[in-house]
Formats: sequence, structure tokens, C-alpha cells
Amino acid sequence: MHKVPRLTVFLLATVNFTHIMDFMIIMPLGDILMRYFRIQPQQFSMIVSAYTLAAGIAGFLGAFIIDYFDRKKFLLLLYSGFLVGTLACGLAASYLQMLLARALTGAFGGVIGSLVMAIVSDLYPWEQRGRAMGLLSASFSVASVFGVPFGLFMADQLSWPAPFLFLSALGAALMAVLWNVLPPMKAHLNTRKAHFSPLEVIQKIFSDRNQVLGLALSFSLILSQMIMIPFITPYMIRNVGLSQSQIPLIYFFGGIATIFSAQVVGRLTDKIGVRKVFTTGVLLSYIPIITITNLPPVPVHVALIATTAFFIFINSRMVPAHTMISGVASRENRGSFMSFNSSAMQIASAVAAFLSGLIVHEGSNGGLLEGFYLVGIASLTISFAGLLIAPRLKFVG
Repeated sequence: MHKVPRLTVFLLATVNFTHIMDFMIIMPLGDILMRYFRIQPQQFSMIVSAYTLAAGIAGFLGAFIIDYFDRKKFLLLLYSGFLVGTLACGLAASYLQMLLARALTGAFGGVIGSLVMAIVSDLYPWEQRGRAMGLLSASFSVASVFGVPFGLFMADQLSWPAPFLFLSALGAALMAVLWNVLPPMKAHLNTRKAHFSPLEVIQKIFSDRNQVLGLALSFSLILSQMIMIPFITPYMIRNVGLSQSQIPLIYFFGGIATIFSAQVVGRLTDKIGVRKVFTTGVLLSYIPIITITNLPPVPVHVALIATTAFFIFINSRMVPAHTMISGVASRENRGSFMSFNSSAMQIASAVAAFLSGLIVHEGSNGGLLEGFYLVGIASLTISFAGLLIAPRLKFVG
């Protein structure tokens, strides 16, 4: 990689870190926010889902305009809106204000990820894209390992708005760097021959079998992992025997491991082929999926080995998957496709949470969770669909 692109992808990974941390920090603050705003758990769930719902809608609408602008300017516009929303979260004085602030943050922040992927895909040739996707993927792990604990520490030592105010200040400084360092990104405009109506944009994507398969791959992979994630923590506490204070260790060790494994997987993707790495990652992920969903009471270190393996191998299939998905659309409509892909991922997350809630239930034997093994079977089945889709993808850019 050339020096300037490496700096660029590092800055983009930092952008990812800030908006991922903003999304993740809200859930650990649940108890604090419920007490502060005097709300019920159902109302807190609305605060969480407001971000996802707004992000899904914005991703759909953004597909109609994202490819008509300089990617640098559009990123700065989205990031500005995200920072305003994050600041509004820190200044919220009521439940309604917080709800609206989370929706505003999601409307801008939810589209940032798809635009970042479009930018990286534009900047990096196919044979170098795996390493870039690996670095972007690592930003999620960094947010898990360092961002969330640091945010919780600030909330505990100062007050709950502190993490949001800190992210706003950090983002403002990053904005200044992006403005001065990122080059104009207009290459996709040179290849676009005409402006298309929203209906034509939709038709262009969904009449292309290759892009539809890319959306299906993304949907199936997110569905297969998100159907498990909501119940990993309660299952580890109720069925495996971990304490609430030991739960952060799951994300700490899992995050640390994927920071390094993502780089290795990215390099292997470029070196030995994206399909081989993806297939290997999916098959290896079966081991921790089966293990976690059937885990009996075990010592803490055994549980952590299982969960860390889950993080590593789930991430090992997502890096090559993102690389493949980035190549199914041509440069001139890649941004539109990525926005639709972002919406597909948000929908998959919502569907997964709904399905897992239907499957898992509390048993009569001391509050143990039952049916989690069925979630594991569902995850394996849905993952297998990804193995069928991947060989049918064609890479055009």
C-alpha cells in the first residue's frame, strides 16, 4: 500500500471507531439512563432501536443521492450531522430529547459505515482491498476493548453525558484532520453518465443479479451472527455460571484477539484468495457456534476460550465477506449499493433479535434459558446459505 492510502484508511478506521463506540456505549449505560430519565426497560429499548430504525431508513434514502457527490464532502456532511446528534445526546435533559437525539445520530451515523466502505473500495485495487477491510474491521474491536470500558469509566467517574461529550470533541478534532488530509474523491463522478431517479436506482440494483446476491450474502451473515449475540450474555450468566462482573472479560479478550486476527485475515484474503478465506472462516465458525450454544457450567477460562474463538472466527468470515461485497458493484453506483447494503444489515439485525426472542425462553428449572441450542442450529443453517451464495458472486470493481 502506498503511504497516502494507508493514512487515509487509518483516518477512515478512526471515523468508524467513533460512530461504533457511540452505538455500543448506549447499551451498557442502560441502567444509568433508566434511573436518570425514570423510564421503564421498554422505553430504554426504544432509545436503542431509534438509532437502528433511523439508520435503516437513512441508508435506504441515502442510496438515491450518495453517488452524486464528492465522497469526501459527503462524508464530512454525514460526520457533522453525527457529531451534532452525539452532542445532543450528551445535552439531553428528558427522555423525549434523548430519543430524538439517538434518531438524529442514527440517521447520519448509520450511513457513515457504508460510505467508508465505498471510499475504501474506490481507493484500493481489488488485490489490496482485503488488508484495508481488515483494518476497518479492527476498529470495531478497538471500540469494544478500549472505547466502551473508557466510556463507562467516564460515565462512572464524571456523569453519563461524559462519553457523548468526549466523542463530540474527539470527532470535531478528527473533522479538522479529515478536511485537511483527505483528497477530493470524485473518480466515481467521471464514470457516471446520467442522473437516475429513485425508481431507476432501485431498478439498477435489483435488476443486477450480482448485486442482489451481494445483499443476500450480507443479510445472511448478519442474521446468522446477530441471532446469537443478544442471548450470549444472559446464557453465560444463567446457564454457564459467569457473574455479571466477569462479562466484560468476554468482550475484552474477544476484542483484543480480533484486533490482531483481522489483520492476519485481511492479508490472507489478498494472498490466497477471498473465497478460500471466506469458506474457511465460515466452516471454522461452526466450532464456537456449536460450543457456545450448548455450553454447560464450566470454569471461567473455558467459557472465555469459547467466546474468544467465536469473536475470532465470526470476524474471520466478515473480513473476506466485506471484501467480496465491495466488489459486486461498479464504481459509479457503489455508494448506492453500499447504502442499500447498510439497510439490509440493519433489517437483518432487527429480524435476528425478533427470531431469537421467539426461540429462547426461560425454563422452570431455576431461571435457566432453554432453546439456545436451537439458535445455534439456526445460525449454522443460515451461515451455510452464505457458502452457497459466495461462489456465485462476480467481482466487477
